Formats: sequence, structure tokens, C-alpha cells
Amino acid sequence: MELYSYWRSSAAYRVRIVLNLKGLVYQTRVVNLLQPDDSVAAVDYRNLNPQGLVPTLIDNGIVLTQSTAIIEYLEEKFPEQPVLPPSPEERATVRSFAQLIACEIHPVNNLRVLKYLRAEIGANDDTVNTWYRHWLLEGIVALEQRVAACRGQYCFGDMPSMADACLVPQMYNARRYECDLSGCPNLVEIDRHLMTLPAFVKASPEEQEDAVL
Repeated sequence: MELYSYWRSSAAYRVRIVLNLKGLVYQTRVVNLLQPDDSVAAVDYRNLNPQGLVPTLIDNGIVLTQSTAIIEYLEEKFPEQPVLPPSPEERATVRSFAQLIACEIHPVNNLRVLKYLRAEIGANDDTVNTWYRHWLLEGIVALEQRVAACRGQYCFGDMPSMADACLVPQMYNARRYECDLSGCPNLVEIDRHLMTLPAFVKASPEEQEDAVL
């Protein structure tokens, strides 16, 4: 398998976590999301993924995009070390936690949105950072309430799930943008525990070959 990834991409980070949890071997193909859209590398990559976003996973010649779709694919093809619980009700709950992040928080804070705010709207760094913190905290505080009702060491149940794979990258971003997480003690503790697990450490941005530290 080949994973097209960028070190700070939250979406690619999620997929790296799940690949690691399942013990799958993959080759990383670096995509620099900061390169000009008209660069040769960017144009070539859009021939593979027309959106120009990451991640893209290639498995036996099949090209897959969108992080949650990739995670669902990996779950169905490699059911060992599951990242979704067994019952339909529990699976729906975990998916709802994951989608709160992937479908509600992430899209409005995606790199291309932040670039548009700066380039087209004329927002300065303070304004962009305020935007980012607002939408992140609005979602994270809601997730805190959901998770508090059913958590242990993880977002749901007694094993890392798809929800945890989505949570950790978002908490990474929350710290990066200096969000006030005092209202989310459960998520802070879950994130702290998850970052003691090898699968999560190996997937972290600083561990990637294209990391700029």
C-alpha cells in the first residue's frame, strides 16, 4: 500500500493511526500541501487525486481518497484489530464521534480554507487564528459532552477506535493554535493516554519523514 501524506495533515494523520493500529505495512509518498497549485508536483498529484488533498491510499492499484472512507475500507478489508465496535448501535456512536470532527470541525479549518481567508478575504493571522479556535472549540466542547457519558481510557469502549484516530490529530491542532481546553478534561486525558501507545506515536507529525521542525 502507498499512502500519499503530508506531515501536518489531520486527515492523513487519522489514516496513519489506523494503518498502525492494524499493523499494516505501507509506503509513504510525501505531498507538500504548501507548494504552489501550478507547480509540476501539484499538477501531477491532481492527476491522481483531482482535489489535490491528502490522504490518498493506493492498494493493489485501487485509488482511494477521503480519510473516513479509507478508514472504513481498511476496517472492512482488514477486520483484525478492529477500530469499530461489534454492534450496529455502538458502531453508529463511534462514527458519530468521528464525524463530529471529520465533518464538522475539520472542513471549516482545512488548510485551503485558511489560505482563502488570508488571500481572498484579507484576514490577518490574528483573525485566522480566532476563526480556527472558534470552530475547533465549538466542536470539541460538544464532543466532550458526548464522550463523558461513555468513556474509559478511550472515546468509546475498551479499545482505540475510529473516534480516537480522529480525536488525536484535532487535539494536536488545538495545542498548536493554543486553544483553551480547560472545558474538555475527558478529551485531554484520553489524548494523553493515546499518545503513550506506539501506533499513535509513530503516526504523529513529528515522526514523519517530511516533518519540518
